[in-house]
Amino acid sequence: MKPGPKRQYSPKIPGHIDQTALPRGVYFDHRGAGCWYLLSTNEAGRRQRKNLCGANVTLSQLHRIIEEMNGIDRDSLKYLCEQFHESTQYKALSPNTHADYSYSRDVLLTFPTKLQKPLGDLAVKKFTPALVQRIIDKIAQEGAPSKAAHALRYLRRVMQWGRNRGFVEVNPAKGIEAPKERKRRRLPDTTVMVDLIKYAHQQGKLTRGQAGACSPYLWYVMEIGYLCRLRGIETITLTDENELEKGVLTNRRKGSRDNIVRWTPRLRAAWSAAKAIRSEIWARKKVPVPMRADQRMLIVSATGRPLSKSGLDTAFQRLVVQAIKAGVMTEEQRFGLHDFKRKGITDTVGTRADKQEASGHRDESMMDIYDMSVPTVNPSSD
Repeated sequence: MKPGPKRQYSPKIPGHIDQTALPRGVYFDHRGAGCWYLLSTNEAGRRQRKNLCGANVTLSQLHRIIEEMNGIDRDSLKYLCEQFHESTQYKALSPNTHADYSYSRDVLLTFPTKLQKPLGDLAVKKFTPALVQRIIDKIAQEGAPSKAAHALRYLRRVMQWGRNRGFVEVNPAKGIEAPKERKRRRLPDTTVMVDLIKYAHQQGKLTRGQAGACSPYLWYVMEIGYLCRLRGIETITLTDENELEKGVLTNRRKGSRDNIVRWTPRLRAAWSAAKAIRSEIWARKKVPVPMRADQRMLIVSATGRPLSKSGLDTAFQRLVVQAIKAGVMTEEQRFGLHDFKRKGITDTVGTRADKQEASGHRDESMMDIYDMSVPTVNPSSD
C-alpha cells in the first residue's frame, strides 16, 4: 500500500508511528482508548468509515491489515517478486535483464502445484531446496531446460535479495542443480552468409517505408562483425577513434583482449560505407557532429543517434524473416547475429593459437565454442 498524500503533523497520533508513511486513507481517532480507521468512498459517492484496530499497533501491522483487505499476501512468492521488481537493485539492471527476469517471474508465478493454486500464492518461508529442485526438474523434463535454467537463476537472485531484507531466513534456491541447457552453436554456411549480406545491401538501398526495405546499416554491421570477429554490441559501439592507419582497433567485452584487424579492401569498403551513410543521415537530420573522435559513433540509426543493441537485434531478425520469405535462405539455415563472430573465428587462417589471438579470447577453452573448423592432419603412418 502506497503512503497517502503528505499529511500535517498531528500530536494526537501515537509517537511510535511515522506519520509520513501511513497507508492511504488510514486515520487515527484519539477519542477514548483510541483506534485506527479507514476512510473511503462507497459506490454511492458517500464517505464511510471502517474501524481497523486499537492504538497500540505498529506501522507495519497497519500496512499488513490494509494489504490483507486488498487481497495482498505479504508471505507469498508473488509479493516478494513485486517488492524485488520495485527495488533500486532491480531498476539498476539492464533492459535485457529486465526482460529475462520478467519472463522467468511469470514462469514461476504461474507454475501449478498440488495445492490447486499457482506457485506464486505459496508462502516463501515454506520453500525448501527439495521443493525448488522438484520445480526446476519438472520444467526441464517438459522439454524446456533453458526455461528451467533461467527460472532457477531468477529465483536464486530474488530469494537472496529477500533473505538480505528479512523476507526469508535462508535462500532455498542456493545449491540447486541447474539443468543442462541445449547448446546453440550455429555456424552459418558461407554461401548463405554472403547471400544474406548481399540481400541486406540491396534492400537497404530502398527508401524507408518502401515494401521490402530494411535498415541500411545491416549489411556493413554484418560485414564488420564477421571480418573483425566482433559481437553485435562491439560492432555498434565502434567510433572514429577505432579507425587506425594499420586497421580497426577492436573494443572487445567480457575480458577479451583487443587487437588491430588489418585493413583489407573488403573491410575498408564496409567501414567507408558506414561513414558515408552516417554523414548523409547527419546532414539530412541536421545532427551536430561531435568534435571528439571517440564520440563519433560509426553506426547510427535512421534518426542519426547511436544504434541500440535492441534496435539492431530487432532489425536483424526482421531481415532474416524477410530473407526466408524471399528464398535467400531456409528456416533450417537460420542463424543469429552472434554467429558472425563464430564464423569469423572459424574462417581465420592459421593454427588454433592463431585463431585465439585473432579472436582476443584469453582462455584457450573458448576455441571449443567458437572454432568449429575441422583440422586436416597427416595419417599415423605412411
